Amino acid sequence: MTLRSVLLPVVLWGLALAAVRLVVIPPEVCSMIGASEARASAALAGQWLVDNQLPDGSYVYEYNAADDALVGGYNEVRHAGVTMSMYQVAGRLQDEEALQAADRGTEWMIDHLASHDDWRALSDDPTAKVGASALMTIALGERRLLTGDTIYDDVLRELGNYLVFMQREDGGFHIKWFLDEERYDLENTSLYYPGEALWALAMLREAFPDEGWEEAAVAAADFITLRRDEVEGVKFPPLNDHWAAYGLAEMVDLPLADHHVDYARRLAGRFSFLLRVEAQKGADSPFEFVRGEDRRTAAVGTWVEGITALWRIAAVDDRMADQRDDIRDRAACGADLLADRQVGQDDLGDYSDEGLALGAWFGAGSTRMDDQQHAISGLIYTADALEGREQREPDAAAVSAP
Repeated sequence: MTLRSVLLPVVLWGLALAAVRLVVIPPEVCSMIGASEARASAALAGQWLVDNQLPDGSYVYEYNAADDALVGGYNEVRHAGVTMSMYQVAGRLQDEEALQAADRGTEWMIDHLASHDDWRALSDDPTAKVGASALMTIALGERRLLTGDTIYDDVLRELGNYLVFMQREDGGFHIKWFLDEERYDLENTSLYYPGEALWALAMLREAFPDEGWEEAAVAAADFITLRRDEVEGVKFPPLNDHWAAYGLAEMVDLPLADHHVDYARRLAGRFSFLLRVEAQKGADSPFEFVRGEDRRTAAVGTWVEGITALWRIAAVDDRMADQRDDIRDRAACGADLLADRQVGQDDLGDYSDEGLALGAWFGAGSTRMDDQQHAISGLIYTADALEGREQREPDAAAVSAP
């Protein structure tokens, strides 16, 4: 046996291991954010939404810093989601100004409701999307929890009736209703509307426990956990659906069925993987070329939201207890990435309009209102996980209704 024949395999194995280290497992760059730091970042983003709300209750949709210009267009689904996050800022950070802004956002939604028989739905005219009404339901549910005010209870029930009306026999949902033609959209589907509807129905179950919302919520949970990935042809299941995580966490008291928990465990692995890859993008040379550009904050924020929702399941369900600490640590890493990428006072010299920059997250030179929305929720609930707070909703009547 020659020296060459001995050394060659060693060299080849060394090169292979180096390639794996470079391509597959670059080092992660993130720290364990503190709860107070996470909440401060969320508060700064909430102020961006307050400051950039328009007189009619809508929000600045998108701002391009490179051109120093607002980008046109609007989306009622994102409007409802942003309003939801503002109620979370109001309730979890005791922010009266955020409550007032959220109520203006709610007035905008009330003005855009379409009525039909026993239901109402948030509409862009000529259609009513399931996701928009689901997120409006959640927003109003958040308001009810933080203020104790029941003024919108009838609207909540009517929105819930719409979601049930749109639910299919398999527990999934038609994507939208054509108002003028009075028919379902039978051609298209949505990956995320079922999760949004699940959470909305779960919140209706909590608000009105004796009114039968649980059946529709469980049917939605069964569809998502047993059939949705196959129906939608998800390539790498489970789909990284933070809304489904919220919905399952909202129903943890049932208790959840074994297949719900099995899905939640797999979903935790999915979010953990995505956040791990994102954390690796901050590594120094030569790793910066391996993972590509940072993902948009609206995406990263949803991963943090999703894993913090799953932490709440792990905190109370023994079937996920073994994942509790790992989930919390991964959430803290993701929240640290968010806080690090947010525009702070020291960064304002890079932007023409400080009011549209401070507290925001930019990607490819622009920020959109849902970048702030998803980051806010992820940061708030990471702070809860770090402090061991199992209750997602605010303390009863955290702020007073105007």
